[in-house]
Amino acid sequence: GRFGAVMCCCGPCAMYRRSAFVLLLDQYETQLYRGKPSDFGEDRHLTILMLSAGFRTEYVPSAIAATVVPDGLAAYLRQQLRWARSTFRDTLLGLHLLRGMNWYLTLDVVGQNAGPLLLAFSVLAGLAQFALTGSLPWWTIGTIGSLTLIRCGVAAYRARQLRFLGFSLHTLVNVFLLLPVKAYALCTLSNSVG
Repeated sequence: GRFGAVMCCCGPCAMYRRSAFVLLLDQYETQLYRGKPSDFGEDRHLTILMLSAGFRTEYVPSAIAATVVPDGLAAYLRQQLRWARSTFRDTLLGLHLLRGMNWYLTLDVVGQNAGPLLLAFSVLAGLAQFALTGSLPWWTIGTIGSLTLIRCGVAAYRARQLRFLGFSLHTLVNVFLLLPVKAYALCTLSNSVG
């Protein structure tokens, strides 16, 4: 928000000037991926279209919005599959934007996409070590745990709320549920159904 380039204005939380939206309506309504209609990730896609057209996207901390969230594991994983495909697709669409943006935004976009890949590599290396030697990959477990605590510690410090340290438990969800979903999403980018 500080740089006027929020990379995904989430659907239920986003508002656009009518004049800007009308200007991009045709591109928005005909969202394609590899020549096929794409029926998900429209919020991220519209955000990239806005940024590509030279508009700013900003974060408003005082805004209040309501949305519907998945109420079960299967629905949550389907949502994450759609979001992962959208992230991969629209990151490629928006790469050209990074040249004109602040270096921090470039680092953030690279981190959002490279982070899961590095985590997947670490998990695979740990599994290989366990399969080949029968020993637990303590170095891998310690590194992932340490980086998670550092990241959550920074969030806790910035928000001035210790409860953010609890997000470190999300690493288990990430490793055992979301990494396989993201790998599947990467292999099935052309699918339009979640």
